[in-house]
Amino acid sequence: MKRVASRSASSCSMAANPTIVLLPAWGVGHFMPMIEAGKRMLQCSSSGALSLTVLLMPAPTAQAASDIAAHVRREEEEAGAVDIRFLRLPPVQLPTDHTGVEEWISRIVQLHVPHIGAAVSALACPVAALVLDIFFTPALDVSRHLAVPAYVYFTSGAAMLALLLRSPSLQDEVDGEFEGAVDVPGLPPVPPSFLPETLLDKRSPTYTWFLYTGRRYMEANGIIVNTAAELEPGILAAIAEGRCTIGVRAPTVYPIGPAISLRSPPAEQPHECVRWLDSQPRSSVLFLCFGSKGMLPPSQVHEIARGLERSGHRFLWVLRGLPVDTTTGARDPTDAKLAELLPEGFLEKTKGRGLVWPTRAPQKEVLAHAAVGGFVTHCGWNSILESLWFGVPMLPWPLAADQHLNAFVLVHGMGVAVPLEMDRERGNYVEAAELERAVRSLMGGREEGVKAREKAMEMMRACRNAVEQSGSSHASLQRLSEELVGGAVLPKRGSTTYTTSAQPDHVSPHV
Repeated sequence: MKRVASRSASSCSMAANPTIVLLPAWGVGHFMPMIEAGKRMLQCSSSGALSLTVLLMPAPTAQAASDIAAHVRREEEEAGAVDIRFLRLPPVQLPTDHTGVEEWISRIVQLHVPHIGAAVSALACPVAALVLDIFFTPALDVSRHLAVPAYVYFTSGAAMLALLLRSPSLQDEVDGEFEGAVDVPGLPPVPPSFLPETLLDKRSPTYTWFLYTGRRYMEANGIIVNTAAELEPGILAAIAEGRCTIGVRAPTVYPIGPAISLRSPPAEQPHECVRWLDSQPRSSVLFLCFGSKGMLPPSQVHEIARGLERSGHRFLWVLRGLPVDTTTGARDPTDAKLAELLPEGFLEKTKGRGLVWPTRAPQKEVLAHAAVGGFVTHCGWNSILESLWFGVPMLPWPLAADQHLNAFVLVHGMGVAVPLEMDRERGNYVEAAELERAVRSLMGGREEGVKAREKAMEMMRACRNAVEQSGSSHASLQRLSEELVGGAVLPKRGSTTYTTSAQPDHVSPHV
């Protein structure tokens, strides 16, 4: 039975089945995977045993609000037998004095805690879990106050989870800045150049928010991770054994991935990029795409163009323009003006073997196409999972957040990528000659590229097997669903005053 957003917060399914309350972030790279994971939890539970309630925080930008609204409409139209409802939370005043995205997001969630608590406590049915996005740990105060189970939905991979859990002990072990390689159990020693930028500046308040998040994960009943046991076995084992939390048992981890929706919006005909790929030889095209927020300065665009031209290989390049609004959360790329961004004569010189696309492109459909043989990616975790799902090897070009650590995992953990040398101090700058070398290695049949291609195909089989009924992720989902049904409770009623756990400003970095 479909439940639409206009229903009151107290509504639950007619049979008062327990509901899983999802609290996703507004970015499509977080929102859509969490919704997909929630639907899979329902599918693995006994018929009709659970429902979904999604709490929608107002998105901070018009573009994000439009993207989320479109996705909600599709979910409502396609709900069918899925019992899902969307409830909108009131707006809050967004903080403007933050030092990084982790701080900004966490403080927004803090402001929403009373609204989240009111929505959950008003539900007339038992609550199986409050499921939080990666940096939404202030909402754990709601689960404690209302005595409902809480789980973190981790939208990145197990490596980033291990680092977050490890970060409080790293704070005690390392005085000052990181100089040598960092011990992240389950991984080879990680050079500081592959750590998130947040960890590289211990004087920044957003660093203390990162530690705060790692500490508060220990309060959760469990952590749901969008990975498969076969993709990151050593890291998942290290977390389970307490090696990331120095002997203290971490919450149970449920690897349920890849949780990616393979549905495409209805279209009268294939996208122009897909039609162009139809005319290209099998596995001959290098796909370059830097994510929904990915954009590069003009000087770097020129280096990419020179590298692609010299490589001699076919390419499909999604090139976006710089944003109009550069405030936090609003850095949405614009459609690229190719004549202004690209070197003079580049389009003519590469005509026939290259296509530069100046706006959004259907990434999953492109990666699924037989003509695509490699992927230059910003190393967002969703993009990585999509590439692995279709068996496409990668050239990792991380830009921010967890992406540098993800790039390290692709090369040194999974072996599905050819490394791309960059200058992080120059904004992750890659010289044309280095891009040319890496493209030739991946696409030209050299040993390094052949090994990455073979490993990518191996990981494709692992991903697809994991979500089958006999697979590891399906089994993990079943265990999780059984725990959710068995742990469902009616939220406590009464006081609406929330006691907040120790704030990040209680963390004093060693500097």
